[in-house]
Amino acid sequence: MDIDKFRSEHVPTDSDETFQLENSYTLDVAVDGSVMAKAGSMVAYTGDLSFTGQASAEGGIKGFLKEAASGEGTPVMAVEGEGHVYLADHQKKVQVLELGADDAITVNGEDVLAFESGLSYEIDKIDSLAGSFAGGLTNVYLQGPGHVAITTHGDPLVLDPPVSTDPSATVAWSGTSPDVEINKSLSDMVGQESGERFQLNFDGPDGFVVVQPYEEL
Repeated sequence: MDIDKFRSEHVPTDSDETFQLENSYTLDVAVDGSVMAKAGSMVAYTGDLSFTGQASAEGGIKGFLKEAASGEGTPVMAVEGEGHVYLADHQKKVQVLELGADDAITVNGEDVLAFESGLSYEIDKIDSLAGSFAGGLTNVYLQGPGHVAITTHGDPLVLDPPVSTDPSATVAWSGTSPDVEINKSLSDMVGQESGERFQLNFDGPDGFVVVQPYEEL
């Protein structure tokens, strides 16, 4: 295609939405005040914006773990001012969710891309998974109202409990919470580690669990 057609097909969408998908992998956030974003996820911005936080290799699970344990390092950054910020994370697909006042979701720390600053959030970890993940599996509990953007490798699958999932492929859950089970038949495999050794068991009549077709180490 010629230059003009290429440009016209890929310009940002003109929208009044705060969280707008420009494509499957890029989130456009209209900032008027502040939003929270994963450190290191900014690919471009327009307007008068400032970024507070440490964009380092310790983002994601390790960053959240360090933040929760010592208060050092900042796995999320505050984007403040007025303008548009474009966010992406290693070509992972972006999913935008709108939480009502009574809605909450728990997201794997690696898979949080951005959320409105009005949401309340808490950082937690599943210590019983320390044998599989350094220090355990870190997750972020988000309470509405407001928008949150999460990322998935490929298209997500949403399952109703009861269901058991691989921790490395588990992205988020809502209205349910997991118990950790060790598959002893796989833990005895000599010289090998398997994601299936540990399982997250979700039970109860309500809620849902989000998994991805990828095991995130």
